[in-house]
Amino acid sequence: MQDLNLSDYLVLAAAGMFVLGYLIINQVILRTMLLIGTVLYIWYYAVVDETPLWPAIWASTATGTANLIGLFSLFYRRSTWAIPRKYRDIYVHFDLLPPGDFRKLMSATNRTTRPAGYQLTTAGSRVNTLYYVIDGEVGVEKFGNRFRIPDGVFIGEVAYLTSNRASATTYLLSESDVLEWEIAMLKQRATRDPRFRLAMDAMISIDLAEKVARAGSPEKTDAEEISTVEHLAETRALNVLDA
Repeated sequence: MQDLNLSDYLVLAAAGMFVLGYLIINQVILRTMLLIGTVLYIWYYAVVDETPLWPAIWASTATGTANLIGLFSLFYRRSTWAIPRKYRDIYVHFDLLPPGDFRKLMSATNRTTRPAGYQLTTAGSRVNTLYYVIDGEVGVEKFGNRFRIPDGVFIGEVAYLTSNRASATTYLLSESDVLEWEIAMLKQRATRDPRFRLAMDAMISIDLAEKVARAGSPEKTDAEEISTVEHLAETRALNVLDA
């Protein structure tokens, strides 16, 4: 067998990096392996012959640059720098989402302050807006009963998911800071952008699970059951975001 020289080792190592990269699901590691492989290929093209293979070098440089830009984009999406300054104070309510996905959600919302008594939904009526109440309690009237739910909740999420009419009348009990999404626009955006849809579904899943947990009576819902419901919601949300 002929002895291997430097160029042989380089092309084998580069191919090895690409093979390992394609076997890895994690995008950051995958892109890093491909980037290393690209650098090795460029080195190989530079030394394999007396004259560097410039067309191959420039082609590999272009693909490596594109990969590097994608890698930086992944880091940025996971960095708090991706969070718009206007919404940094409320990221704590959505911290299950990576900052980049949170940014997508906020790009489609309108943050505003609504007065006490502002009606969010009316029982039997079509719901056109999805709300997230950042602060202030929400009054609910349903089947002749009145009760209140704390802040940090979505209002209108069932209508968003099912297109059904509102099953309850809801209103703000005090002046509140709220996020508003037009449901028609949300559905259009979700159709065009699967990542946006997954992020929205993840947050609504957790919100619904927490509402179910709070709705249980003390005799029927203990702390362990609430923890189980919340854990299942978080697991579903994480699975959605990893899809």
